[in-house]
Amino acid sequence: MTPANLFGTWKDVPETLRAESVQGRVLIGGKILAQGFAYKPVHSICPVVDDQGELYFPKLGETPNLSESDFASAVDAAVAAWAKGLGEWPTARMEHRISALATFRNLMIPQREAVVRLLMWEIAKPKKDAEAEFDRTVKYLDDTIEAAKQLDRDSSRIHFAGGIMTQIRRAPLGVTLCIGPFNYPLNETFTTLMPALLMGNTVVVKIPRHGQLFWDYLLPAFKESFPAGVINIVNGLGRGIIGPSVQAGKIDVLALIGSSQTANKIKQSHPRPNSFRGVLGLDAKNPGIILPDADLGIAVRECLKGSLSFNGQRCTALKILFVHRSRQKEFLDRFTAEADALKCGLPWHEGVAITPLPTMEKVRSLQSLTDAAVAAGARLANPGRGARNIANLLFPTVLSDVPLEAAITQEEQFGPVVPVVTYESKDQLEQYLVDSPFGMQASVFGQDPSEVGQFIDLLSNLVCRTNINSQCQRGPDVFPFTGRKASAEGTLSVSDALRCFSIRSMVAANQDETGKAIFRSVLDKDASRFLSTNIVL
Repeated sequence: MTPANLFGTWKDVPETLRAESVQGRVLIGGKILAQGFAYKPVHSICPVVDDQGELYFPKLGETPNLSESDFASAVDAAVAAWAKGLGEWPTARMEHRISALATFRNLMIPQREAVVRLLMWEIAKPKKDAEAEFDRTVKYLDDTIEAAKQLDRDSSRIHFAGGIMTQIRRAPLGVTLCIGPFNYPLNETFTTLMPALLMGNTVVVKIPRHGQLFWDYLLPAFKESFPAGVINIVNGLGRGIIGPSVQAGKIDVLALIGSSQTANKIKQSHPRPNSFRGVLGLDAKNPGIILPDADLGIAVRECLKGSLSFNGQRCTALKILFVHRSRQKEFLDRFTAEADALKCGLPWHEGVAITPLPTMEKVRSLQSLTDAAVAAGARLANPGRGARNIANLLFPTVLSDVPLEAAITQEEQFGPVVPVVTYESKDQLEQYLVDSPFGMQASVFGQDPSEVGQFIDLLSNLVCRTNINSQCQRGPDVFPFTGRKASAEGTLSVSDALRCFSIRSMVAANQDETGKAIFRSVLDKDASRFLSTNIVL
């Protein structure tokens, strides 16, 4: 296959999906700014063929490249809006915050087409998946609002115990730094940003390296919906600009979905690590385990989606497959046939499953892991297509008979390379699973309840979600999403996230006539925004 056949020319791109030039801006202190800082070009990671038959990566526009002092000004705006916990936003009633979030949600929806188009061009997300990411984000906002209403209703009760009467509510934590990932730059960022805002925190968003320009379409909605300084959205080289503000102790909460290496560097630089909260979604090496009696129709289908959807660039992707020796050949024959049949190309191509990777460095890294595994004794199970690339598109690569000492069994590859390990007994897997530094999810494929039950018991204290005859996944968003070991800190589901970005705070008085009288007076006169039995309907 040639580049021209795989990618096509600019004329082959549907006119309604062609990239438009975007001059990115930032939101700091309630102002949308387009000047006063450096810019850098943004090129698509989707190559197209020019008139001479050469590949090029279209320029999509420019994005702000903030300096250390620029980033500090965004943090200072959030600090001012926090006002040591006394600002307008942190002291607002839940009803007011929900109204602001609902306003943003309604202003965001008309930007769907522009956001989807840029998700395709910026991160090569297939059109259907880009649309799903936007729609899921809107659904997440709706569910978060409903969860906040329920939390408010639950918190409105007065409790009596041990001669004390009290009301227990949740209060915000402070200035929050949100850093989202490139693979879900909208949805995953919003799963920390929106709960943080709704619970009364002020926020600085450092947008990811890939997936930058679509934010520009959302800045007016943020500006109109929230008070100045409550939400600040900036861009720049994270490792060069974030450190000083963290080291100065101006940030109270780190919300990061990315690598544990990045999270550790940021957390270790804070002057008060004991009070520096973390809500983190980190590395994963989710195993898929195919038992001797597995229904291979289900196992192949779910493992294919689990390991190769969006090029395997998901923290919940299946990153390693363990197949019982008695089913190895049949599984590999069927799995490699399905993997080789996946359509490769650009996001707007009908039925496309595999799209370009963010950088050529990532392609080379994955090929290096593949070569090292083969050198250690693994076999390339689909030699006709595997381990091949055209530009930054790497075709699905399946490795069989991978020894456990190979690097690809230990590292999160985050790409379309699937290592398959053959095993003969549960004991062979146990040590690997116990020793793994990761603990997000696992999938078990089998039909014998005794066998499946043993693996459930083995995995329940090693990972935080065991999927039976289904791929690993995050949703539905009402379910807990977290991990053990080095895979996560805090729990991100709709209701759990609200708790992660807040702390229980209570008002108490003696349960005598004097105490009852003051409680009743404050409530009757609606004299406090915190102590209140008003509920959001």
